[in-house]
Amino acid sequence: MILGRRLERLRIRAGLGYAEAGAAIGVSHSTIRRMEAKAARLRLADAEKLLQVYGMTDPHEIDAFLRSVREANTRGWWHGYRDVMPDWCAAYLSLEQAADRIRGYENSCVPGLLQTEDYARALLRATHPGASAKATERRVALRMRRQLLLAGAEPPRVWLVSDETVLRRTVGGPGVTRAQIDHLVEVGRLPQVTVRLMPFAHGPHPAMPAAAYHLLRFRARELPDIVYVDGLLGAVHLDKPEHVEPYREALDRLAAQAPPATRTESLLGAIRREL
Repeated sequence: MILGRRLERLRIRAGLGYAEAGAAIGVSHSTIRRMEAKAARLRLADAEKLLQVYGMTDPHEIDAFLRSVREANTRGWWHGYRDVMPDWCAAYLSLEQAADRIRGYENSCVPGLLQTEDYARALLRATHPGASAKATERRVALRMRRQLLLAGAEPPRVWLVSDETVLRRTVGGPGVTRAQIDHLVEVGRLPQVTVRLMPFAHGPHPAMPAAAYHLLRFRARELPDIVYVDGLLGAVHLDKPEHVEPYREALDRLAAQAPPATRTESLLGAIRREL
């Protein structure tokens, strides 16, 4: 996505249209469009030709761009789990790994980044009832591997709010759910993580009409904010400002209406004692 936007800027600066750029390197105008729209894998040879056509002459800039192409074409760690992961999930993981800030709302289960291994296993058994034990364990391993993001050198800032119903639904039995609550308390103490809970007593709130979703923001200026909404058959990625804004506004209103993070531990403790 970043490289595509940079190529678009270079082409426009060079005063070339899609057809002219494509003809210069021997590809169709639609291929140039797909390269800029991140729908086509960018080959190193094509990138080198385009940089020449667009008039880039600084060897350091050329080297940096081509290095980025090589990095973009390197498969992420999650590709090792393609046997148990749909393509739309792989797309989200690549965004999650690059995010500088992750905000989200959950109304059915504990967010994946905050799940314990036993909670994830029980949840995945329920949501994939026909899966083999091996496939289930592979999905659990994938979810646990995702969570290493929080322990990285530059972890994203994570702000997640869940409805109380998430913890009122027992997953894997009372013991597993209690351990999950203990884990939420622990991870919520990390400086880069904020866990919020919207109690039943609050009543309706702005995010109720929506399914669970995440809003991701990136360090790279070329990337817009992206909203990720998943479902049973796939996921939707929204990046147009007019589509992202309603989700951002709902999160902002949740932030204003939910009890402060300083009360999260006491709210979680009250639920735990009732299990």
